[in-house]
Amino acid sequence: MDLTETWPASEEGASRTQGPRTVMRCVRLLLRAGGAADLLGTILSEGPGWITGEGSALYLTDGDGMLRLAASHGLPEWAHERYGLVDPASELPAALALKRREPVLLSPEQTGADYPGTHAGRGTGLVALAVLPLVVDGAAIGSLALSLAHRGTVPRRDVDVLETLAEAVAHRLSHLIDHVQAADRIPPGVRAGGAAAGRPLLALAARAAGAGAFERDLVTGETSWDARAYRLFGLEPPEEADTAPAPDITALVHPEDLPDLQAAMAEALSSGGPYRFAYRVVRADGEITHVREDGEVMLDVHGRPVRVAGLMTDRQRAGAAAPAQPYQADPAGAGARSALLLALTRTLSRAVTVRDVTTAMTDVARPALGASGLVLDLVDEGRLLPISHEVFGGPYRSELSRLHDLSAGVMQSSLARSVPLFSEPGGVRREGPLTPAAWAVLPLVASGRQVGSCLITFATERVFSREDRTMYSAFAGILAQSLERARLYDTHHHRATELQRAMLPRSLPEVRGVVAAARYLPSTEGMQIGGDWYDLLPLPDGRVGVVIGDVQGHNAEATAVMGQLRSGLRAYATDGHDPAATLARTSRLLAELDTDLFATCLYLVLDPATGELSGARAGHTSPVLVSGHRAGELELPGGPPLGVEPGAAYPLTTGRVGVGDTLLVYTDGLVEDRAEDYDHSVGRMLGGLELWSRRTGGPTRATPQAGLERMADLLTLNVTERRSRPDDVALLLLHRVPVLD
Repeated sequence: MDLTETWPASEEGASRTQGPRTVMRCVRLLLRAGGAADLLGTILSEGPGWITGEGSALYLTDGDGMLRLAASHGLPEWAHERYGLVDPASELPAALALKRREPVLLSPEQTGADYPGTHAGRGTGLVALAVLPLVVDGAAIGSLALSLAHRGTVPRRDVDVLETLAEAVAHRLSHLIDHVQAADRIPPGVRAGGAAAGRPLLALAARAAGAGAFERDLVTGETSWDARAYRLFGLEPPEEADTAPAPDITALVHPEDLPDLQAAMAEALSSGGPYRFAYRVVRADGEITHVREDGEVMLDVHGRPVRVAGLMTDRQRAGAAAPAQPYQADPAGAGARSALLLALTRTLSRAVTVRDVTTAMTDVARPALGASGLVLDLVDEGRLLPISHEVFGGPYRSELSRLHDLSAGVMQSSLARSVPLFSEPGGVRREGPLTPAAWAVLPLVASGRQVGSCLITFATERVFSREDRTMYSAFAGILAQSLERARLYDTHHHRATELQRAMLPRSLPEVRGVVAAARYLPSTEGMQIGGDWYDLLPLPDGRVGVVIGDVQGHNAEATAVMGQLRSGLRAYATDGHDPAATLARTSRLLAELDTDLFATCLYLVLDPATGELSGARAGHTSPVLVSGHRAGELELPGGPPLGVEPGAAYPLTTGRVGVGDTLLVYTDGLVEDRAEDYDHSVGRMLGGLELWSRRTGGPTRATPQAGLERMADLLTLNVTERRSRPDDVALLLLHRVPVLD
C-alpha cells in the first residue's frame, strides 16, 4: 500500500481539505483529533471516497467492559436506542470484530438483511459494512464500523487502508483516554454519544411515572419487557435481568378489548410512526388495570415495519379517569372483531402483486393477530407451493421451510375439504421447537376456485372461540380474493413485460471497433410496462447507429407505438439517412399513426475507425461522454419530440469519440427522482461515473466488455434499490476500442 497515493475528493470533502487526500495525510489528522466524534468525522471527510459515511459508528469499551456508542453518522434513531450499548460477548459485528481481532466484512446482501446484527432482520439499507477492532498492545479500545460503496468483495488493498486508519484511531483514543479526557468537538453530520448518554434521565422519568418499557422485533417476533412492565400486568419479573422475554399479551388483555387492540395495531403497522392505545388488562388476582400504551412503529428504508418500542402506563396512576364500566360491548365482541377485519381488509386492498399480499400478511396481519409464524401457499397445477418464504425469510427461511414440511398435510386437507381447521387446547403434541402451541389453517377459495392455503401459528396455547373462528373464516375469504386479484395482475404484467422485451433486441450485434452493453428495467407502478427502447444498428461502411427513445405513457399502447417507431427508425437509418433526416422521417411516421402519443428520441452514428460522431436529438436527454476520468454531457442542440411537429427539422451535430472513450445514452427514468431536482440527479450520476472511473480505471483497465457490464450495473444500482420505480429505464453504453486489422 502506497501511503502517499492520492484519493479523489468528493465535492463536500473538497471544501474542507487543504491539499491532496492521502493515507498519510489522513493518519496525521487522526493523530491530532480531539475525541471520538472528531476521529469519525476525520475519516469521513479525509478518507477514501468509497467510505460513504451513512451508517458509520465508533464504539468505545466502558468501565464495565461493554461497547458503548461514542459517535455515529447517519444511523437511524432506533439503531441508537437498541445498539447504543453492545455486549462484547454478543454476535453483533462490533463485538465479533473485537473477539476475533480481525475485520468483519458484511456484504450488501448481509447489511440489507441483517445489519446491525447478524440475525437482526431487515436492516438500514447500507451498501456494505466493514467493522474493525480497535486494539492497542492487546488492550481492547473499541470497534470502528464504516459503511462502504463496494458492491462485492472488498479488495485486500482497501482492507489494508481500513486497518491502517483503524490502528491510527485506536492509538489516538488510547492516548486521549490515558492523558487527555478532553471534551469532544463534533464535526458537522457526526453525532456524539449514543442512546446511553441520555438513558439515566430517561430511566428516571419512566420510573417516576411508573411506566414499563417494551420492545418488539417484528422480524423475529421476539418481545422484551422491563420489570415495571411485568408488574403493571400483575406479573413477577424475572430475577437478575433488566429485560426479559414478554409473555403472550393476548392472554392478558381483556377478551372484549383484544380485537380492538389487534385492529389498532394493524392500522399502526400499516402506516408506521407513533401511536397510542388504551385497553384493559386482567391481572392474575382478577383485578382490572387500565393500560395506556404509547409507542412507535419503526420502518426500514423500504417502508416495512421492523420494530415497535414504547412505554405502558397505568391510566389511573397517570390521572386519567377510568369509569367502572369503561367498555360497553356485546360479550362476543362482534364490533371489535369487525374493526380488526376491516383493518386487515384495508391493508390487503392496497396490495397489488402476490408479493405485496405476502408482505402485508407477514408485516401487518401476523403481528396484529399475535401470531408467531405464517405460511402462505398458492395452488399451482394442483399442488400447494409456498410463497411466504421469499418475503419473511433471511435467517428464518430454513425454519419456515421445515414448518411448511410439517404442515403440508393438514394444509392440503383443509383446502380439499374447504373447511378451516383450528387446534384445540392441549391437543397439540409438541414434537420439537418448531411445533406451534396453537394454529389455524385457512382454506383460500375465491369464486369457487381453490387459490391456496394459509397456516397461522401461535407460540402459546389459545382457545379459538366461535366468534374467533367466524372472523378467521371471513378473513380467509378476503385473503383469497386478494391473492386471486394479485395473481391475475402478475399474470397480465408478465405477459405485457414479455411482449415489451420481445420488441427490444435479444442481444446486441458485434461491431468491429466497439463493445456495447445495455440494460432495461420496467416500471413498478401502473401496468409496469412502458415505451422505452434502445437499438444498436450496424450501418454501411462499418459505422454503427446508437438509438435510445421513450414513448409517452406506461401502457400497452405505448409498447405498441414503441415497436412501430423502432422498426421505422431502423428502416430509415439502414437506408443511409443521417441522424437529422432519420428523426424527421420518424416524426412524420408517428404523426400519421392512429395515436395521440409522442416520443423523445436520440440517434447517434459513430465511425469506429475514425471516431467521427454525428447525432440528432428529439426532445431526449443529452448523451454522456466518459473520457479518461471525466464525464460530461455532449452539447447536442435538439428539436421537438417525435410526432409533435411533423414538419420540424432537427439540427445535425458532429463530434469525435476517442479510443478508450465511452458513450452513454439513457432514458430519464435512470436519473429522475421525485424528491430531487433533475439537474442535481444528472450531476450526481456524472460524479459517480467519474469516481468509479478513477477508482477502477474504467472499462479500459479490465476486459472492455466486463468493465462496460460493471459500469451498466453501477448506473442501474440506484434505480434497483428504490422502493418503487415510477418510470421504466433503458440505457445503452458504447465503448470505442482500437480497430485491429
